[in-house]
Amino acid sequence: MSDDIVLETRGLTKHYGGVHALNDANFTLKKGEHVAIMGDNGAGKSTFVRQITGVEQRTRGDIMFYGEPVNFAGPLDAREAGIETVFQTLALADDLDVPDNLFLGREKTRFDWLGPFRLLDYKAMRQATMDGLEKTAVKIPNIRNTIRNMSGGQRQCVAIARTATFHSRLTIMDEPTAALGVQETAQVENIIRTLKDQGEPLILVSHNMRQVFDLVDRIVVFRRGRICANLAKEDTDGQDVVAYITGAKTQEGYEDAA
Repeated sequence: MSDDIVLETRGLTKHYGGVHALNDANFTLKKGEHVAIMGDNGAGKSTFVRQITGVEQRTRGDIMFYGEPVNFAGPLDAREAGIETVFQTLALADDLDVPDNLFLGREKTRFDWLGPFRLLDYKAMRQATMDGLEKTAVKIPNIRNTIRNMSGGQRQCVAIARTATFHSRLTIMDEPTAALGVQETAQVENIIRTLKDQGEPLILVSHNMRQVFDLVDRIVVFRRGRICANLAKEDTDGQDVVAYITGAKTQEGYEDAA
């Protein structure tokens, strides 16, 4: 396996009883690369992400992360390995503020020599939060404000800033702008560009063709649970991608999912 490969899946498959949601997905992501995953509803995109991040256990296949085989028992395992994921549901606690959300489950403490009795280091968590927001150019007027009192765009930006705060080795975003307005979408896209400028690899699941062509290097198309195309952005266009999504076109070397 090349030293340039961040993530590789070999024959990744997920069956739910008789339903074959994902079949033999062979996928690679290189260092610094941004790759879009596209496909119609039910094509296998989110199923693929859930297998990578340990949300579900695969039926078969292998996952290699920075050259090492991994078998995450759950999302916490994936996060500890350096995979930060922004799911459509965001997974934020409405009644907590920004630092508490960013450090939920991995709080900074002090006086660890007290054994089981430890104090939360709020100052360190607030500073790390500010550093993470600065890194992604996210502007939150008051980080002590609870998530419940924030706009949809601010919530999404908090979820994305969480990935930067912990120096992720891989960021995955599943439809990060699906429910956002124009201005909020632009802010999220600027964060993605910032991650690109910093050389951080990213997988973007999106239906937004304009967004994909603006932000990524490569497009991987799923159809009926299979990868049906792997396209360099400069060698394709929106009409071409739609043809692969609908099955009107099949790329050589990939099995027809029809």
